[in-house]
Amino acid sequence: MRVNADLNLTAHQSSDDFIWHPSPLAGVERVLLDRVGDEVAVATSLVRYAPQAYFDAHGHVLGEEFIVLEGVFSDEHGDYPVGTYIRNPPGTAHKPHSEPGCIIFVKLRQFDDVDLTPVIKHISTQAAAGEHDLYQYKDERVGYVHIPAGERFAFGADYFVRELLILSGELSWQQEVTHKLKAWSWIRMAPGSPLRVTATTDCLIFTKTRPQYRDPGR
Repeated sequence: MRVNADLNLTAHQSSDDFIWHPSPLAGVERVLLDRVGDEVAVATSLVRYAPQAYFDAHGHVLGEEFIVLEGVFSDEHGDYPVGTYIRNPPGTAHKPHSEPGCIIFVKLRQFDDVDLTPVIKHISTQAAAGEHDLYQYKDERVGYVHIPAGERFAFGADYFVRELLILSGELSWQQEVTHKLKAWSWIRMAPGSPLRVTATTDCLIFTKTRPQYRDPGR
């Protein structure tokens, strides 16, 4: 399966247009944002757990990172509320579930093999305006940006793929036509492409530069 698989092309999905697809396990659904592979895949998705839903125990050969967007995500290591950012490095494993139900933004198999640093951080809704770091490894930079209502923000034209997820609020983005994107909408900019947005309401955005795809068969 290939969904928005060409990293040389800008892609986006508005949360107004999400289509939830069933996963192999009952009570767990996904929105496919980008993907190379089938069940073993390099993937960026939103994943929704119904109350008391669970996923079978599994490992992460090339790592997993996620943000809790709604509800509480849990595994044998702890309970993670809204705003928690987690990095599970290559070689880790867990058995996730959610008692109240939850929605997470999750990225699979996009780590460097030797990036073995686990991360658990919280994204603050009270953060000052501007950029805030969550993690950095070589050319991968992960953070979030707070843009007050009515203000503009320009992301530089990186030589790497830049990816954004609107955590809260709404923004306006000019790309051939003007898009107004609400919370949980996703943008992935092609390398070398600048990105300028205007916050139509107070806006919190997850942002990262990302490495290239790995072979999902590894």
